[in-house]
Amino acid sequence: MRLRTAASVLGLTALTVFTLPACSSGHSSPTHTASAHSSAQPKNSTDVQPARAVPLTFAALRERLLDETDLGPGYTRKPENTSDRDDVTITGCPALEKLGTDAAAGGSLDFPNKAKASFTYTGSSDSEISEELYSDTEAHTSSRTRQIFDAMTSCPTYQVVVGSTPIDMATQKLSAPKLGDEQWSQLLTFNVGGSSSVVKQTAIRTGTTVIVVSGSPGLVDTHLDKALKKAQGTR
Repeated sequence: MRLRTAASVLGLTALTVFTLPACSSGHSSPTHTASAHSSAQPKNSTDVQPARAVPLTFAALRERLLDETDLGPGYTRKPENTSDRDDVTITGCPALEKLGTDAAAGGSLDFPNKAKASFTYTGSSDSEISEELYSDTEAHTSSRTRQIFDAMTSCPTYQVVVGSTPIDMATQKLSAPKLGDEQWSQLLTFNVGGSSSVVKQTAIRTGTTVIVVSGSPGLVDTHLDKALKKAQGTR
């Protein structure tokens, strides 16, 4: 199976389980209440509350995606695939099944703002890289991304069935580079009809934004740092 096919399947497995509805948290966000002593003190009119990080809009995320100029010669952007699949099931992974196999029918993290770009690399006929940017509150992006990666890497092997085609999956948790505020990484092997392909997926959370870079392991390693810097608006 060619990597471009594997990567499209990745959108129905490794990335699509993120489409599960967000689990409501039993913990309310921290609030600051004034004590009897502090309320008795006059408040200085010059006091300034620290600015709270806010999620980025779709337009802002789209501007921060990598493009051909960032990647360099040999990269071609692929047309965006907007089709949804509702004939995908996941078996053999209790953690993912507990989350709900309906997630396999989607295609992205369940955050309100998101943008995606995918590229092929002419240096190798089987090389592809994709980037997805998501934004929500820091608490939600952190807890939700961690929940899904933990579930996926808890199962060394499982099976995805797309239509009538079974795909045997193998996952391996990797050490992610110390970038951003939080990091996750895994290696996925897709086996279909005796042929296999390997896809690396690394996610970095920086503030209210999650960057997910997937594709050929070498390409992911090469472009991860520049994806982070552009997502942070530093380049």
